[in-house]
Amino acid sequence: MADMLKKVPVREQDPQVRATNFEEVCLGYNQEEAMDEATRCLNCKNAKCIEGCPVGINIPEFVQRIKEGDIESAYQVISESSALPAVCGRVCPQESQCEGKCIRGIKGEPVSIGKMERFVADYALEHNIQPVGAEKTNGHKVAIIGSGPAGLTCAGDLAKLGYEVTVFEALHELGGVLVYGIPEFRLPKQKVVAKEIEKVKGLGVKFEPNVVIGKSTTVDQLLEEEGFEAVFIGSGAGLPMFMGIPGEQGNGVFSANEYLTRSNLMKAFDDSYDTPIAAGKKVAVVGGGNVAMDAARTAKRLGAEVHVIYRRSEAELPARVEEVHHAKEEGIIFDLLTNPKEILVDENDAVKGIRVVKMELGEADASGRRRPVEVEGSEFEIELDTVIMSLGTSPNPLISSTTKGLDINNRKCIIATEEDGKTSKAAVYAGGDAVTGAATVILAMGAGKAGAKGIDEFLKNK
Repeated sequence: MADMLKKVPVREQDPQVRATNFEEVCLGYNQEEAMDEATRCLNCKNAKCIEGCPVGINIPEFVQRIKEGDIESAYQVISESSALPAVCGRVCPQESQCEGKCIRGIKGEPVSIGKMERFVADYALEHNIQPVGAEKTNGHKVAIIGSGPAGLTCAGDLAKLGYEVTVFEALHELGGVLVYGIPEFRLPKQKVVAKEIEKVKGLGVKFEPNVVIGKSTTVDQLLEEEGFEAVFIGSGAGLPMFMGIPGEQGNGVFSANEYLTRSNLMKAFDDSYDTPIAAGKKVAVVGGGNVAMDAARTAKRLGAEVHVIYRRSEAELPARVEEVHHAKEEGIIFDLLTNPKEILVDENDAVKGIRVVKMELGEADASGRRRPVEVEGSEFEIELDTVIMSLGTSPNPLISSTTKGLDINNRKCIIATEEDGKTSKAAVYAGGDAVTGAATVILAMGAGKAGAKGIDEFLKNK
């Protein structure tokens, strides 16, 4: 019987073993564990957990169905609101969303909503349980740009309402950041991502890979020549940022984006593929977000000694607590309150080290976090052969620069309303990282939902 104050623990691969492989770290609940955890839910009438969920899943309802052992109907409850439950169960920051609002969490640990969602979604994948689609199409055509979490969610929601949806994807594989960004050990590609996309296809959504909007065709052409009545832009934020310090052009300096794309999408972690990747003997990852943890843990699995260099203290690390915990267990070294000044290169322009300075935290800045200030005379050098810059990404300006009348802000992000994804251009909606800059999978899904609602209202009232 579950301890009412504590979550049913989840099984994980041993840190020593998993640091050498790319198999999933977290093994998830089995049915008995999920049903046991479900008994901890108070089934609150005015459920705060739903308010904490960016896609508004009816959490108490699906948890009750698990408690009764009816896993199939638990899946149908979730799939009314979410197109990608097996993804969300793995990569959502539940601790700051649904579980962060859970009443159980006041006195003990919150209910393990994410792990239960993952169990239900995996059960549905194993038993080939499909979401319920529309009975017939309504004849309206909508185009979606990007097959990441925003685009997939918008596509799934519109297809359920009967729209004829086509998703255009720039890369050869579908899934956006789910396939090129998040590593295999957190989110298995064939077992989870590909199968979730099959379910969206099952709702009647068409996919066209290898189409770069802004090059192959434009938003204006989709609307004017190709018969689409509305367009949703969910093209993400693929343009990496750098620090602008000396030596950043050296051989052996990567953006986390490129490094992870080579490993994840181009299977550099798999010996049977010949994708070149600088495995490195000693690697520094600069940054402290989830992407930095992903890059660091990937480099570790490719055999390197890995340091994470971050200019604030551990309390300010933006990455999820679970990610930092997993990284430490795997032997990744954290050089906190440290900031790079220069990347050192040899006569062949190859990276040989990094010069850093110690920092201390001063007054709080506009973000409410204390600002790091350099400690005078504290510079030192670290020898290494690879540096991965993980400082965030911004949207690629290709779509905004080839679409007339589409307003962007000073960070090159498309301006769109939060409640329905409306942009400055008629019939064009947008959401996800293309609007917010790099954020989470679930916030992009929330934006995809909002965009679908906006497009549906627009076409109904047309």
